[in-house]
Amino acid sequence: MELNNLRDNHGSRLKSKRLGRGIGSGKGKTSGKGVKGQKAREGVALNGFEGGQLPIYRRLPKRGFKNIFRRSYAPVNIGAIAKAIETGRINPAEPITEAVLKDAGLMRGSQVDGVRLLAMGEIARAVHITVSGASATAIAAIEAAGGTVTTTVPAKAVAEAPAA
Repeated sequence: MELNNLRDNHGSRLKSKRLGRGIGSGKGKTSGKGVKGQKAREGVALNGFEGGQLPIYRRLPKRGFKNIFRRSYAPVNIGAIAKAIETGRINPAEPITEAVLKDAGLMRGSQVDGVRLLAMGEIARAVHITVSGASATAIAAIEAAGGTVTTTVPAKAVAEAPAA
């Protein structure tokens, strides 16, 4: 066996179809493109074009409002924090921050602006947590266990109704 005797297996490489080589080839004249016009040319991208009919994306109504400044928060339950402390992924003696929660694998999603602490589950150990937001029941549960919760994003101020 020598290098000049090496060949591909039979049928492993398909021959490219020769276009525009006469009507006897089956792909002559228009090369399978039909007839004249825009779609017979190269580099045509007609996404959403429906032959002059109003496209479906313009026929359907647009609903709602998309706030481009919306912030999304990853939910973390206190039960998940308690479980992470038991398994040794979180040190309860140190303050628990969003970076610690991310390293422990408790945050889901990569495009989040912070963590919101929720009250599902129970925690029996005093921990000091700093997160973007927390529910009132989660704060009450942590404080009942002897810990503290600090939120970095202020809660929305409740506007009082004017006296009439």
